[in-house]
Amino acid sequence: MLSAVAGYCDTVTFVSAGSIFSAHVTGNFIVFAYQVIKGSDAQAWIKLLTFPVFIISVIIGGRIAARSFNRYKILLSEGIILVLSGIISEVFIRKPGLIWETYVVVMMIVLAMGLQNTFGKLYAKETFGPTTMMTGNVTQASLDLGNSISSAFKDVISVQSLKKQSLTIGSFLFGCLMGALLAKNFGLSVTILPGAGIIACYLSAGKNAPVTVS
Repeated sequence: MLSAVAGYCDTVTFVSAGSIFSAHVTGNFIVFAYQVIKGSDAQAWIKLLTFPVFIISVIIGGRIAARSFNRYKILLSEGIILVLSGIISEVFIRKPGLIWETYVVVMMIVLAMGLQNTFGKLYAKETFGPTTMMTGNVTQASLDLGNSISSAFKDVISVQSLKKQSLTIGSFLFGCLMGALLAKNFGLSVTILPGAGIIACYLSAGKNAPVTVS
């Protein structure tokens, strides 16, 4: 689910907010460099703002983790921010184009994705691998595939890992496709959906989350 959420949000901001990545923020460096040499205006420079926002989000996520016994509180915070960003987009962003309200919403989504990155870093065993960028997962899947083929798929560990990585990568791709489709038709307000999904999961299972022992 987290992989789908990340792919979804990354694509939503890219489609609806001038090619800004919200989950894989270092990708904004590439788009920024390209737009600078093409002579773009402030729309290019605003992409650099995602980096400090992301850093601040990770710091906040670390403090949430340090002060809470329920590790899923980080994800609850992410869900709330995504819902709020969708509501703000629906209520205040009326005109087409990139206006300051749009940037506020985008930075909120970056904030949410920073929290998800923090969760994955602090509690790596909670997921099959990184959920916000797939390069590492594709690398691991490729290694697992090679080991599986060489062992005629008798290497149980490699086969199981390949299944997990495939699920993560496939979920991310599904999120990207859904994000692109919905963002094209409804804009940034569609972040309400993943936010509500995360909150629903927290309410149904979050209270029984493993306790973090300091």
